[in-house]
Amino acid sequence: MEIINRSVAIKDHVEGAPEESDFELRTDVITAELTPGSNDVLVKNLYLSIDPYQLNRMKKYSSSHETSNYAAPLVPGKTIDGYGVGRVVASAKAGFEKGDLVAGVIGWEEYTLVHEGTMLNKLSTTEFPLSYHVGILGFSGLTAYGGFYNLCKPKNGEKVFVSAASGSVGNVVGQYAKLFGCYVIGCAGTKQKVELLKNKLGFDDAFNYKEESDLKSTLKRYFPDGIDIYFDNVGGEMLEAAVSNMNLFGRIAVCGVISEYADAKVRASPNMLDVVYKRITIQGFLAGDFISQYADFFALTVGYLRSRKLHALEDISIGIESIPSAFAGLFHGDNIGKKMVQVAEE
Repeated sequence: MEIINRSVAIKDHVEGAPEESDFELRTDVITAELTPGSNDVLVKNLYLSIDPYQLNRMKKYSSSHETSNYAAPLVPGKTIDGYGVGRVVASAKAGFEKGDLVAGVIGWEEYTLVHEGTMLNKLSTTEFPLSYHVGILGFSGLTAYGGFYNLCKPKNGEKVFVSAASGSVGNVVGQYAKLFGCYVIGCAGTKQKVELLKNKLGFDDAFNYKEESDLKSTLKRYFPDGIDIYFDNVGGEMLEAAVSNMNLFGRIAVCGVISEYADAKVRASPNMLDVVYKRITIQGFLAGDFISQYADFFALTVGYLRSRKLHALEDISIGIESIPSAFAGLFHGDNIGKKMVQVAEE
């Protein structure tokens, strides 16, 4: 049986902020007949994760290319791969059967032939919407969990600052922190996002960074007694401002530096004297660092979701053809919560 498969690729390397015109929609024909013993699994993709880090993979060169398989450079004209959820159409691999719901590394396409060695797992529960397994129960949630609990090592009552707090990871970090008993302030780029942080997600306060001319003074105003934990999603001037307001033995978890992805001229230059004399810990990390803790993360997060103490914030576009605009929109602050594309009906 032959299947028409539409997919998305970059036309050429992308060096600045991405535009819709940087992508092409391709159409191919694939077969649903799998070779016995190949251990291949054919997946019909349902939801695709849209993440800023992919821009680094689209560049001709990024230092990130050399550090992780998940950061491997993309080849122009070849289907982009990423995290997502789908349903098995055909399987030549033991343990996977037609109809199984799965999550793992699939393509920005309608169907993906997943080869042996590629991460693919059957979903352990269908209690929640499938989209949750792309976001809050997927790598975005694991990133928030691992970065906050493992690297930041919070204590009850500590003061926490989260940048890009309405984004896919930041919103979950802020909610975890509040549930842990911390005082939490977030920043975002619109009035709507600021109100959402305060009124829906329970942040103690929030501000629109675009309305602030002096970020160091802004953070001093919101944290008169200093910051104990900074969860950094943006880098640049925000990191510099946070360092200047950190308390002794403060912890900074560096999850992303989206302000630097699209503009090579933007680079953070924190006051290293502050880092030394305040004995600040600054550590970068990847979600994959915490795979071994997935069961603990899942149990905690599912418990919060069941008790409705945790909100899943999602921003879903529809159709494979919406991927270019969905991705480009990340760099214009269009998304609220976890950005993903629904490729097909469940």
